[in-house]
Amino acid sequence: MIARLRGRPVSLGPDGLVVDVGGVGYLVAATPTAVRNADGADEVSLHTYLHVREDALQLYGFADAGERELFVLLLSVNGVGPKVALSIVSGSPAAELRRAIALEDAARFQAIPGIGKKTAERIVLELKEKLGDSAPEPVTRVGAVPHVVARDALVELGWTVVEAEQALAATDPDAPPEERVREALKRAA
Repeated sequence: MIARLRGRPVSLGPDGLVVDVGGVGYLVAATPTAVRNADGADEVSLHTYLHVREDALQLYGFADAGERELFVLLLSVNGVGPKVALSIVSGSPAAELRRAIALEDAARFQAIPGIGKKTAERIVLELKEKLGDSAPEPVTRVGAVPHVVARDALVELGWTVVEAEQALAATDPDAPPEERVREALKRAA
């Protein structure tokens, strides 16, 4: 198992990130955070997961151990393969996704392309059991996850959950909810 790579980012493309480690170029399908970290850097360190299939070996890269851990958990859910798991982990920070699972927010997962209602509910149900004590405590509306607050604000303005999630994916995840809503509205105009 290849669990970590450290090397020089050689190229960024639609197929992924190529990392040169000791003269060998590894093609890594990476999360946007990992790609941002590699862009323009002299050296990058990625947490990785090697997915072995009968006809291929695929390497997936993550900016931190939390992303990788959530990716591996998602692979254990029936109907979720590595590409879907990568798109889930790519859409939001791992802590935010864990909180969505704890809050049983299936709509958060349903908004991701390729995930239907049943799969989203299965993800929440199965991972809530697996995360158990490691999942963050559900929060009240006052202390709700900033992403959920921003998404709900856009939904109240008439957007669908899918439209709101897509618009928020293009905003800074570390920005306050009101700033994310403003940015999403500006881009839509």
